[in-house]
Amino acid sequence: MDTLASSRAQTRSRIAALRTALSSHPGLAAWMVPSSDPHLSEYLPERWRSREWLSGFTGSVGTLIVTPEFAGLWVDSRYWVQAESQLAGTGITLMRTTSAGSSAHLDWLAENLPFGSRLGVDGQVLGLAASRALRDALARREIALETHWDLLDAIWADRPGLPENPVFEHDPAYVGQTRGDKLTQLRQSLREAGTDWHLVSTLDDIAWIFNLRGADVSYNPVFLAHALIGQDEAWLFVAAGKIPEDLRARLAADGISVLPYAQTAERLASLSGQSVMIDPRRITLGLREALPSDATILELTNPSTMAKSRKNRAELAHVRHAMEQDGAALAEFFAWFESALGAEPITELTIDEQITAARARRPGFVSPSFATIAGFNANGAMPHYRATADSHAVIEGDGLLLIDSGGQYHYGTTDITRVVPVGSVSAEQRRDFTLVLKGMISLAVARFPRGTPSALLDTLARAPIWASGTDYGHGTGHGVGYFLNVHEGPQSISPYAGTDATTGMQSGMITSDEPGIYRPGRWGVRIENLLLTIPVLETEFGEFLGFETLTLCPIDTRCLELALLTTAEIAWLNAYHAQVRARLAPHLRGPALSWLERRTEALEATVAP
Repeated sequence: MDTLASSRAQTRSRIAALRTALSSHPGLAAWMVPSSDPHLSEYLPERWRSREWLSGFTGSVGTLIVTPEFAGLWVDSRYWVQAESQLAGTGITLMRTTSAGSSAHLDWLAENLPFGSRLGVDGQVLGLAASRALRDALARREIALETHWDLLDAIWADRPGLPENPVFEHDPAYVGQTRGDKLTQLRQSLREAGTDWHLVSTLDDIAWIFNLRGADVSYNPVFLAHALIGQDEAWLFVAAGKIPEDLRARLAADGISVLPYAQTAERLASLSGQSVMIDPRRITLGLREALPSDATILELTNPSTMAKSRKNRAELAHVRHAMEQDGAALAEFFAWFESALGAEPITELTIDEQITAARARRPGFVSPSFATIAGFNANGAMPHYRATADSHAVIEGDGLLLIDSGGQYHYGTTDITRVVPVGSVSAEQRRDFTLVLKGMISLAVARFPRGTPSALLDTLARAPIWASGTDYGHGTGHGVGYFLNVHEGPQSISPYAGTDATTGMQSGMITSDEPGIYRPGRWGVRIENLLLTIPVLETEFGEFLGFETLTLCPIDTRCLELALLTTAEIAWLNAYHAQVRARLAPHLRGPALSWLERRTEALEATVAP
């Protein structure tokens, strides 16, 4: 039996085992498996990759529902092609949704589960806000929600335990603010809200508040923990042995007590009669139910979520340095790629190896910031494609190579996408590339009032693409952390994001700018830079913000259809390339420097304004 057939047989066996476990609970009509953990993380520790373990689908987002007669996986358009391939022959039906925030699975449950039956899901990994939407959808058919156990414990015999990687202190040389100052500011927020305690479970918030980092989650330098912060004390719940004694002593000096991870619920239960601030979008139902019934609960956005999104002057200085180092690494990579193309075998896996090796030669590099996406031609049409040893393309012939990659440095986090030509490029490919560039530039040069909901900026990047009758199925931009998660909130430049006050654009935010065009089975184009929100103008109408482009890497002009660009767009590209050359040249020599000089040559503005 080949590897693929074996994998599909394993998936069928696991679904069958889940159905057997389901049948041991009378009245339980279905089991739901979200893609989440007790911290609602995007990238999951192995222990909570339950949906992947059951279904074989390796994408980062998706909801699996299993009944005695049916199994379905709900995923949005970014994953349709991947999911269709990975689910084939497993007995799991691909359920296509329009967006990551779709409620289609809720509607399906309400329409298909028997009246008065029960739905099971592990409450320890079900978001509190998501649980409320789920209960509302089920209520009209009097379907109960069971959340107090995990059915997978009965069938996942070799389920991994908690990660044991040590926690370390973020290098003081790169910290923009002491944890004492951060705790003081957070406690001021508690006083203003009139509450005793703040419960925090999101790992990037915890890492930021305490100036700690870890390696428990792939690509994100965070560690598994919960935190409970009061006016005079703070509790950090971390598995035993993860915090070295010297670090524990420094935390104690700052009034921070370390308790075992498993004691979180017990400590929460002790808060009888006290008031607790929680963020319903950032804690699980299980954690909420651990709080005593007589506690006063105040639901607000975590103050740290907004605070960490607004990088300060010291952090931004380090981020700009990270962009120079990252850009230099990419220059070395692309110089190698162009010289090796046609001279030695190159696959999508080779791209990942070489680009990671180039970054690893840079000072302060820690790890990639996400799994490198190297997609040639048809593979580039899958926005979240990832090459594997069993399935990858050789880079040969004609077409477009899309590379989306990033690095974690002690002094910053990067995320960049570039598309480069291989052999000949068709007129239609040039057109797509140029339209995407026009969309990216349109957002990069935007000005807007301070506090504008981030979702409203999405159309700026889409407008040139819409004008051609095309579109893309993902958001245009996500927030980026400071040596933290490559995806962070509260801002999200996306039609699927909310427009409440917490998503308003503020000075100091770092956000990606990455429109695209994808032609399934043919090619994909996405161009991505990171942008820093900065104040640019103040008038009688208020303060207006704009963007500083942080990312430093040439955009391949060999893929352009110049006639589609305006003189202003060509001027922007020339100015950008001049900045890239000036900032990166001091870090390069030899072939990489020569490559940089070639790829940043100015274009002539020969088109009409």
